[in-house]
Amino acid sequence: MSIGSKNNKHNPVTSESGNTYMEHHRDRSDFATRDDYLEHELQVMSPKRWRPNLPFRDYRFEWEDTIPALAGTIGKVVMVGAIAATFAGQLGLGDAFVLENVRYELIIVALFILLFSGFILPTANLAGTHGPLIPLIPIVVAAGGHPMAFGLLIGIFGLLLAVSKGGSLLAKLTSKGVCGGLLLYLGFIGTTSQVKKLYSWAESIEMTHIAFIVIICTILLYALLEHWKKRWLAVPLSCLLGGGLAFLLGAPFEFNTAPGFPNMNPAYWWGEDTGWMLGLPTLENFIVVLPFAVLAVAMWSPDFLGHQVFQKISYPPKTEKVQMNIDDTMVSASVRQTVGSLMGGANFTSSWGTYIVPAAIAKRPIPAGAVLTALFCVIAGIWGYPMDLAIWEPVLCVALIVGVFIPLLEAGMEMTREGKTTQSAAIVVFASSLVNPAFGWSLTMLLDNLGLIGCKDRSAELSKMSRWIIPGIMFVVLTLVMAIVGLLPGIPAIVEGFRH
Repeated sequence: MSIGSKNNKHNPVTSESGNTYMEHHRDRSDFATRDDYLEHELQVMSPKRWRPNLPFRDYRFEWEDTIPALAGTIGKVVMVGAIAATFAGQLGLGDAFVLENVRYELIIVALFILLFSGFILPTANLAGTHGPLIPLIPIVVAAGGHPMAFGLLIGIFGLLLAVSKGGSLLAKLTSKGVCGGLLLYLGFIGTTSQVKKLYSWAESIEMTHIAFIVIICTILLYALLEHWKKRWLAVPLSCLLGGGLAFLLGAPFEFNTAPGFPNMNPAYWWGEDTGWMLGLPTLENFIVVLPFAVLAVAMWSPDFLGHQVFQKISYPPKTEKVQMNIDDTMVSASVRQTVGSLMGGANFTSSWGTYIVPAAIAKRPIPAGAVLTALFCVIAGIWGYPMDLAIWEPVLCVALIVGVFIPLLEAGMEMTREGKTTQSAAIVVFASSLVNPAFGWSLTMLLDNLGLIGCKDRSAELSKMSRWIIPGIMFVVLTLVMAIVGLLPGIPAIVEGFRH
């Protein structure tokens, strides 16, 4: 029986009868449109937490899954490379260390993607890279921090937050206005930074016109895909367009990274004369990185919340079971962070935005694309040549713009168009600009829940604990930690050691 009409596409057979996904699944030919089929797949899936979820039995692969997998792989290469390069610059390590560690991290993350998001915890988003931590790395190194100590404490604190369900609690206490403003800020800052990066690259090769042509053509392509309702194709087509145009216009490009396999021995990476050349961390190293680790995990909640909300906006009704679970994602990210740091990887983990945003647009669940992302990461790490293409600015910048930051802007606008949300959105943008998104989120959440801004009726319905105790503690702790490490503008670090 066809169930693809507009009147019943959101009312599939439920799993209450005990039937499996296999029994609920319908062929593509039963639906009027491709979108109807994809939405039905989301509605009838019933992922099992901490039990095996197998391809074709519990979920299927579709062409749309290749898009977030490709975008996620590009983002992973770029972000891990940025973290490894920042550490290398501070520790006096060479380019060979960066390349080898990025390859190592691609293999490590592939194993964890398959284990968690693809197999036993399909409600957990992929464990990606914590980009906002990159500016803190020079401060951590200058203070005497050790990357293993830093990563281990992030993993431990993350597990504590996940087990206590603190992440989902903070998400519930964040209103639509606060979350929408956060998405607007992140989307705008990210878009402008990538445009500036592309222009800087074009100026460095004395071909500034290439940046303008690539950007204007990307805008037109994105508009056409939006008009044709094919926005999920934006990442691969924009990468092809940006890279192809730049090359045809004379921009220099060549493949330099030959195929190879990284050293998989943790003893090599934590040796005193090999890998990081730091040896194992001491107790002092753990004490130094303690406030940074607290800040890193505190910044997870707004990051995770933004990704979950974008999924909720893009998915059809009755898909709660397949949506990203914040606490599950924290468990996955924490375990991945702990093991990765012990093994010698440079990555600091967070929710994988360059994967989940395109996946939400394509209306695809987490596990199928996760398996493909793991495969792409292994191919990129061993083959080597795709890494060169992924970090080439005309490809990288347009991929991040159309795959992550523009969709974040759209989601933020969607969340702030109804109700008394604009006040909270404006304040969170203002406060984030003053310090950073973690400060903006915690301050505005407190003001919003107190009823000073935003919807007064919502504030009146909250308990005392939700209205000011939890938001107040969160704001005080975060602000204190930022003051300790010197992140409050114009205010010197409270602890002398963090100044140097």
